Amino acid sequence: MEETVSPELDEQAKKMAIVCWSSDLDRVWPTLILATTGAASGLEVDIFFTFWGLRVLQRNDKRVTGSNWMQKGESLVDRGGTEHLKLGKIHFGGAGTKMIKKLAEDYKVASPTELLQMSMDIGVRLHPCQMTMDLYGLKKEDFIDGIGPSLGAASFIDMAAKADIQLFI
Repeated sequence: MEETVSPELDEQAKKMAIVCWSSDLDRVWPTLILATTGAASGLEVDIFFTFWGLRVLQRNDKRVTGSNWMQKGESLVDRGGTEHLKLGKIHFGGAGTKMIKKLAEDYKVASPTELLQMSMDIGVRLHPCQMTMDLYGLKKEDFIDGIGPSLGAASFIDMAAKADIQLFI
């Protein structure tokens, strides 16, 4: 007996859900490359930014965030924004990060800043984690324009459970 796919199921867009938990350049870059590639291929893509990954959505010109000394101190140690990402390995006091950024420029690889904008332009939905926002004392005005609504873990898990592809980067 031959199995057939109903037209309604065949026409539904495939979905990809990604967790971005790190602000390391070598984790953020593949997250954004996979998200933009997925969206350009016709997938509906959602990225959930949590813990250190939440800093990726922060405005590049926003240095100190939070309302108490612990939140402000954390924001000074872990500066947010795509222009301030560092390698998780071989950082070498900034030399490794500069080297990989130079190689990316030479080989015409889009920067995380460009990829983040590109992802929004092609419909990738970027969701900050509400719990992490509360933990860090971050407000909507601390983030770049154009991001989606904040989500809690349960809402993202429900979203990811309905996705065809789930990634934790």
